[in-house]
Amino acid sequence: MKNTPIEKELIDKTISDFKIIDFAKATIREVKAIASRAEAASGVEFIKMEMGVPGLPPSEVGVKAEIEALQKGVASLYPDINGIPELKQAASDFVKAFMNVSISPEGCVPVTGSMQGAFASFLTCTQCDEQRDTILFIDPGFPVQKQQLTVMGKKYETFDVYHFRGDKLKAKLESYLVKGNIAAIIYSNPNNPSWICLKEQELQSIGELATQYDVVVLEDLAYFGMDFREDLSGPNVPPFQPSVAHYTDNYVLLISGSKAFSYAGQRIGVTCISDKLYQRTFPGFGQRYGGGTFGTVFIHRVLYALSSGTSHSVQYAMAAMLKAAAEGSYRFLSEVRVYGERAKRLKEIFLRHGFYLVYDSDLGEPIADGFYFTIGYPGMTSGQLVQELMYYGVSAISLVTTGSEQQGLRACTSFIKEHQYELLDERMALFAENNPTRG
Repeated sequence: MKNTPIEKELIDKTISDFKIIDFAKATIREVKAIASRAEAASGVEFIKMEMGVPGLPPSEVGVKAEIEALQKGVASLYPDINGIPELKQAASDFVKAFMNVSISPEGCVPVTGSMQGAFASFLTCTQCDEQRDTILFIDPGFPVQKQQLTVMGKKYETFDVYHFRGDKLKAKLESYLVKGNIAAIIYSNPNNPSWICLKEQELQSIGELATQYDVVVLEDLAYFGMDFREDLSGPNVPPFQPSVAHYTDNYVLLISGSKAFSYAGQRIGVTCISDKLYQRTFPGFGQRYGGGTFGTVFIHRVLYALSSGTSHSVQYAMAAMLKAAAEGSYRFLSEVRVYGERAKRLKEIFLRHGFYLVYDSDLGEPIADGFYFTIGYPGMTSGQLVQELMYYGVSAISLVTTGSEQQGLRACTSFIKEHQYELLDERMALFAENNPTRG
């Protein structure tokens, strides 16, 4: 067995120093910190694929608009908790242009990133009816959303969609909804971490069940339009970003500025509440607040308590980006297509050296190349693989942390540098030599 690029003792000791008993359950931030410490101690460059952070420059459209807003003095003023009119209108137009969904500006509410949008949505949904106190995750999913529910003391249930695609999804969902305790269903599309994309048939099943059992669907669109198998970049022309919004009125769309617009640092997103849901009243609101609708409680009770509004200047940035995209003058998806190109090259290297794609298809169609992909290695559990790769200077996160029941890792393409493809190829060749597979 040949020596690994980084001494095993160094990695093992670093993990031990962090008091992590099961590395398969290490959080994204823990993996990042361990990789950084090992990199500094060894002098060996890490190929970092654990963090889902944009690796591209921010949108110039947004930067220009935000600078202009700051120069006009908006930093001295509290923003309207409802959001500035320009952003609300731009978000409404954007959703119509790229999803073919009509939502009034009133229901388009700025939040400090989709993280806050999800947190506020969880709180609002679980306050509608005291009997409905549980969030259902169609997993795998973003680990921090479960952490949010733990922080607020709310319940959740989860299942791995791996074995429940297509016709099987409806029966699986209904087995949870029939209990009567589910307040909302959440999933991401495209999916973090697997990059699967739910098909129209599946979205229709989710929507119809949401209406039948009167639960809210939280559709996390953090990677809006980034299924690069189809060109979704043209406003007001099909194909559109698929959405459950075509099949139910019980929905909230979480649209983020972080990935599609590379504007993560300013913490901006828009939560778009359907017109009918926005105006609905619920018994829980009367008991807790003395009244209110879903929309007004979301904004004037929950959001107000969380942050008293979203950064004033960045609302102008988001408004400008959404407006330019909807008008067709800013082809935002062209800028992020590089993630798909990186994924294709990275997958080829891993597959050539004996790895396999864990989530590899959408109902028989090869999975898209995008921001994330999932890999496994024959004979290794998630925990074994995530730690073993650290010896080769490659960091990723275990699928265990995402709610997946499959053995493997999530790899992110955002921080990959051009010279690292050759480096990865060399290291994975050594990995395969040191870990021969059978058959």
